[in-house]
Amino acid sequence: MRGRTRDGLAVFRGIPFAKPPVGGLRFAAPRPADGWDGVREAAAFGPPPPQSAALGGPGPVSGADGDADWLTVNVWSPQPSGGGTDGCAGGLPVMVWIYGGAYMSGEAGDAAYDGAVLARHGEGVVVVTFNHRVGMEGFAHIEGAPANRGLLDQIAALEWVRDNIYAFGGDPERVTVFGESAGAGSVASLLAMPRAAGLFRRAIAQSVPGTFFSAELAADIATAAAAELGLRPTAADLSRVEPARLVGAGDATAAKMLRYERRWGPIAHTLSPFSPVVDGDVLPLTPWQALAGGSSWARDVELITGHNRDEYRLFTALAGQLGRITGEQADSALRVFAPDPEAFRAAHPSAGPGELHDRVRSDWLFAAPTLHLAHAHASAGGRAHLYELTWSSPAMGGVLGACHGLDIPLTFGTFGVGLSPLLLGDPAPPEAAALSERIRTAWTSFAAHGDPGWPGYDPAQRLTRVWDTDPVVVPYPEEASRVLWQDHVFAALPLLAGP
Repeated sequence: MRGRTRDGLAVFRGIPFAKPPVGGLRFAAPRPADGWDGVREAAAFGPPPPQSAALGGPGPVSGADGDADWLTVNVWSPQPSGGGTDGCAGGLPVMVWIYGGAYMSGEAGDAAYDGAVLARHGEGVVVVTFNHRVGMEGFAHIEGAPANRGLLDQIAALEWVRDNIYAFGGDPERVTVFGESAGAGSVASLLAMPRAAGLFRRAIAQSVPGTFFSAELAADIATAAAAELGLRPTAADLSRVEPARLVGAGDATAAKMLRYERRWGPIAHTLSPFSPVVDGDVLPLTPWQALAGGSSWARDVELITGHNRDEYRLFTALAGQLGRITGEQADSALRVFAPDPEAFRAAHPSAGPGELHDRVRSDWLFAAPTLHLAHAHASAGGRAHLYELTWSSPAMGGVLGACHGLDIPLTFGTFGVGLSPLLLGDPAPPEAAALSERIRTAWTSFAAHGDPGWPGYDPAQRLTRVWDTDPVVVPYPEEASRVLWQDHVFAALPLLAGP
């Protein structure tokens, strides 16, 4: 492969790790990519998988067979010749990123995920990003197709890393998988998947969503989506549909989810009809069940996990509802999401409707699942490190607080692209650059040596790194929420009996 040199890094883009999932491979598990003769150019990102437009994404790609090399990896390496200079025979530590996007959108070519700054940090790491199928292509639970195809794509990408990363200067024995939002849900899923055993040594899960579907719920959602096209939810029927039309069916389902509240429960109040499916095979258990049970291989994986203080405020802002949440809306959110609505209100006595609404949705969707993941791993004898991001960006007058997604530009050091101008301002303030430096130091040190610079989490002390202008280590700061959610079980969401 012929990559490109950029500011002292070797950069390779668009390397296929699996065959295009089209034609006879539509809705199939990924198959190893074909080889090639001669020198292959690796200068451009591969095309993204079919994308939802529901969350502000670019919308569907054409999906024509000639432009369907969706399953590709990209590599940023300070040391592309193989071997190592740090005393490790296998080379540099490797960090493999899994993007978010509500399991409906996302692509490795997003400028926010440019690995250059992270790869050059400290002693250097090899950064890998890759595409995986999302939406109907990757997560619809349909007859005649394996479940969780998007997760199986991730396994295939990690197998490619295991088999090939030494040639790019990486150590296949020091692989850290990291991701945010749906990417963190994917990281958590991998910890519960027998197929992932041995593919990574460490994991970083940033804002883990608690939404995992039972097979019955996922099949019912797929039935509703296929009905948008007048079809049955089978691989045979849906494989005849162009990817763009299939994306449209998924988006149409997302727009109508509240109609199904009596069947789909809390997920009908969210933004996405797709999540990993606890199918008993690809994903045998939820991550919390798997870790609490002391999975023999996952117990040895070192983990960082954490969340942002004001996660849901971003979605409230994007909906134009900041400062406009009514008491009725807050009551509805408490009824749908709180483990005990009255106790939740009593635990936040000075909170107005907007704060109650955003807090309970932040807790249910991200904060409580993330805390439970650290707790489950540590309780079973694993090593976990917990954090909370509390730094409030001054962008938009500071109204976003420490909202969802704020950690992405801080992790990659990618300012001025993607959502960074919205989240951090343009230009980003000096405080953002200083905090980004600290987070990148922690993440790369963890990838290299397993030590992010603060103590591990334990169920008694619950020590937590609080990322702010002046980071500190304290007992988990959201004690009121912790107590409210401590007995809640994040089980696979069921299909309800309603019509």
